[in-house]
Order: sequence, then C-alpha cells, then structure tokens
Amino acid sequence: MSALPQRRFTQEEYLALEISAPYRSQYVAGEIFAMAGAQPWHIEVVDNLTHALRTQLRDRPCQSYSSEMRVRVKAGDLWTYPDVSVLCGESQFDTSADPNSLLNPQVIFEVLSPSTEAFDRGDKFARYRRLESLADYVLVSSERMRVEHYVRQAGGVWALTEYDQPEHGVPLASVGCELPLKEIYYRVTFPEAK
Repeated sequence: MSALPQRRFTQEEYLALEISAPYRSQYVAGEIFAMAGAQPWHIEVVDNLTHALRTQLRDRPCQSYSSEMRVRVKAGDLWTYPDVSVLCGESQFDTSADPNSLLNPQVIFEVLSPSTEAFDRGDKFARYRRLESLADYVLVSSERMRVEHYVRQAGGVWALTEYDQPEHGVPLASVGCELPLKEIYYRVTFPEAK
C-alpha cells in the first residue's frame, strides 16, 4: 500500500496562512510544520541566552533576536523561527511578507528538544549553512548541560567544539562575545532522567 501524497504549499500560501494562524509555523521546501510550545527548562535556557547576549552586546552595533524573529533562507527554501539569532552591523530583512524576515544572521542558536533535535541537527542545519552570513551555529541542550558549537571555517568546512562544564565559555568570535555555560544554564532545573 502506498502513502497518500503530501500537499505541497507555495511560499505565498505559507505566508498567507502564517498571517492568520493562531500559532507560528515553519516552511521547509513546500511543507508547513506547526511549532509547538516548549517545556519550562527549554524556555529558561532561551531566556538566559537572550539575557546574556543582550548584556554583552548592549553598547555595540549588534542585535540579538528572540524566537519571535522569523529567519528566511532563500537558497535553502526555509522560513523558520530560531530560538535566538544574532548579528552585528546592519540587519537585512525580506520585506515581502509581514512580519519581515531576517536574512543575515551571523549566529543562530537552537535549543534542542526531543521533538526537534533530529531536524535541528540535520536538514535544518543543512539549510542554515546556505546563509552566507552565518558564522556560528550553536545547539544547546535543554535537558542537560551541553552545548555544541559549529564554526564556519575557510572553504565552507564547519568545525565542532563541545562544552559541558559550568566554567566553559562558548566563544562567538563573529560577534565578539563569549557565553559561559553557567550563564546559559543559570537556575535551570533539568527534567528528571526517565
């Protein structure tokens, strides 16, 4: 027995649905995926990231955006809402849709949850890599102290460094700051292991 074909949406259909929908969704090469709510520990990690970045970037021509900022990857056929995105310099926006979508993040943070981890590591990261502006991709566990930091190298190679101790700091050279894990995980209560 064969599966029924999935309906494909145009980007215009996605944007029209996104404006009127009571929830946010992401568009991936013709498919639309509703974005679910997050667990408290996930939200705590995102809030800590946002606070730490705002503090370090406050007096510089840099901007950090929360998950309310949609990012568009034209070459990757992706419209999505990263947990946190950062850039220094002038923001570039796709103004073809309301709200506007950021086109040039330098750093993207995805806080991992069981339902999105495989996508964040795989297809989503493959699409993000098509952003010429992207220099750092940071995967942050919400269930234990662990950060995976991918840095774009010459020739399009991505180098991975992992951090798992409170005294470790994640260096973000592209935006000139470093995030200590003790700040990323400040007061986070992890879910109990099952």
